[in-house]
Amino acid sequence: MAESRTIHHWLAAGFGSGWLPRAPGTWGSLTSLLPAWFLVEQSGALTLIAASLMLLVLGCWNCSIVLPQLADKDPGWIVIDEWVGQWLCLGVILIFLDSSFAHMAVAFIAFRGFDVFKPWPVSYVETLGPPWWSIMADDVVAGLMGATVVVVGSMALGG
Repeated sequence: MAESRTIHHWLAAGFGSGWLPRAPGTWGSLTSLLPAWFLVEQSGALTLIAASLMLLVLGCWNCSIVLPQLADKDPGWIVIDEWVGQWLCLGVILIFLDSSFAHMAVAFIAFRGFDVFKPWPVSYVETLGPPWWSIMADDVVAGLMGATVVVVGSMALGG
């Protein structure tokens, strides 16, 4: 892999976070939180959601370039999808809740839970369309499901 690392590979790897050892998806989600926090602090939750959607388009394009070069159609080191899903999850949560460390931590846990365990419809969405789309789409659904659980749960608990 090292011999073919281009700007497209770097972006697909979540700005390199997918190349960290063990659990690349978790590293991708975790490293996405600092730029997410910065965006929220500078411009708010809606900007983070907009950035997530722009990164979704960029991620689909990048995956459509990188994946034809690979035998594996969903390599673990591609984590730009985790960035998109994590940002979307956090952005939606922060529309309803404040931007505390606790809410960022819960967003991380909720998104990772849905991304790792892939309950329906996450598992279904990852089977739809070409690989460059399915890689990205299941994380979008996992992010939205994670946000829904956190927001509804918080409201049910009176928060």
